[in-house]
Amino acid sequence: MQITGAQALIESLKKEGVDLVFGYPGGTVLPIYDVLFKEKDLKHILTRHEQGATHAADGYARSTGKVGVCIATSGPGATNTITGIATAYMDSIPMVVITGQVATNLIGRDSFQEADVIGITQPITKHNYLVKDAADIPRVIKEAFHIARTGRPGPIVVDIAKDAQNNKISFKYPDKVNLPGYNPTLKGHSRQLKAAAKMISLAKKPLIYAGGGIITSGAAKELKEFAIKHNIPVTTTLMGLGAFPEDHKLALQMLGMHGAAYANYAVQECDLLVAIGARFDDRVTGHLPSFAPKAKHIHIDIDPAEIGKNVRIDVPIVGDVKLTLIDLMDKSKVEPGKHEAWLKQIDEWKNKYPLSYKKDKTIKPQYVVEMIREVTKGEAIICTEVGQHQMWAAQYYRFTKPRTWVSSGGLGTMGYGFPAAIGAQFGNPKAIVFDIAGDGSIQMNIQEMATAVNHKLPIKIAVLNNCFLGMVRQWQELLYDKRYSSTNLCNNPDLVKIAKAYGAEAMRITRPEDVKKALKDSLKIKDRPVLMDFTVAKEENVFPFVPPGQAINEMLVD
Repeated sequence: MQITGAQALIESLKKEGVDLVFGYPGGTVLPIYDVLFKEKDLKHILTRHEQGATHAADGYARSTGKVGVCIATSGPGATNTITGIATAYMDSIPMVVITGQVATNLIGRDSFQEADVIGITQPITKHNYLVKDAADIPRVIKEAFHIARTGRPGPIVVDIAKDAQNNKISFKYPDKVNLPGYNPTLKGHSRQLKAAAKMISLAKKPLIYAGGGIITSGAAKELKEFAIKHNIPVTTTLMGLGAFPEDHKLALQMLGMHGAAYANYAVQECDLLVAIGARFDDRVTGHLPSFAPKAKHIHIDIDPAEIGKNVRIDVPIVGDVKLTLIDLMDKSKVEPGKHEAWLKQIDEWKNKYPLSYKKDKTIKPQYVVEMIREVTKGEAIICTEVGQHQMWAAQYYRFTKPRTWVSSGGLGTMGYGFPAAIGAQFGNPKAIVFDIAGDGSIQMNIQEMATAVNHKLPIKIAVLNNCFLGMVRQWQELLYDKRYSSTNLCNNPDLVKIAKAYGAEAMRITRPEDVKKALKDSLKIKDRPVLMDFTVAKEENVFPFVPPGQAINEMLVD
């Protein structure tokens, strides 16, 4: 039986196990939406902006481990996905973005709503396709999902001409892919594993630096076993939060620009740094020549391009993090050291430089995060926008499980958190999902409130409202002599009224003693989103803070 290219697309998605897509219709994807109109096994979620669709697909992927999928039309619809694609690319998130394209005879003629989506997205995708022949759709979708989810994951764009969606083909979905040039290395080299095991056994002050690759690989269990076996403390990146339980005695929480002081001191004093699924980005290393100056480096990563890119590596190991940790533990036959003096030193740093803040009569944003953790018992999925609130959430929620932290790391995308929370809630319908937001970034995709209300999603939105673009203001205070240029948001609209206009529940909290009750009350509401507008201290800063260009032990701690 022959079916159209649009039908072949939907059938191909179902073959890949997709049961949910996010999107926004337009002229060049009408054939696809006509098929979706009658489709019963694949649910389409109409967002209110294409950027919202990409972030929702991203949040779905981060919180479930599945490939997120979204659809947009050609021209402005496709270009509206760019920020979401770049966000996913920087954080290695598996996503397939399907865009419509003008008919093949109109391509290259500056036709109405035509844009070179392949050229535009090539630098921010793992791979992309322009499909002009309907017969290619099943193969392309098979390849797209395979590439998106294997090796170092990432977003794939599939741009499909409108006539390819309408033309008919005999549908047969391929059983396997044939990509001779794409063959990620999964198993670490045995000689390198032996060298790493020996180096670990000889170290007096070892430290594990764990990144988002632990989450991607599903290696949290192996990381914990490895750390305990060798008695090695663990610090994580922003993307690695949840990879190692932060209530464990070996946990040092996050390192870097806004990391815990004791984590940064440990990095600078360790004699061996074992980097696992991390990329030595600038927010972690600070002044690069000063980073971990006393340490030898082991780097485990599935992407060979990351190894040695920023820091000289003594023992490089290319491979899947989970498989490599299993093999490394097998190679580590030597009795691990107890590192008593090293762990004692770290405990001293923890006692001397704890994460802390000063309480007064105002609502402190750190306190709101602490209360969110208390009322959710640490079991919620925490999504964030980007800014001060993001750092406070990273510091004070204390993550213990993977895939409970959903935040834009590499690109730092304001407006990410709320649509990502929508994706996370769809992917985890029984979970408590919070979006911790700032009053600046929540407005960037506030239109997705309609999506959350229409689908009765019980997302909790905690806005830490300080009437500023907080992180930019902090830099202006500390580095630009308090010249608050274009960061004052005191003319903001009433967020409570906006949320209620969409049909959500909303409340404003102005006193510290009301914070916990408001959070508890929000958890009772199960059939719509709840926005809580917390009036927090206006000029509260995120500490520790490593000024740009400084070594990570040269922190402002207060």
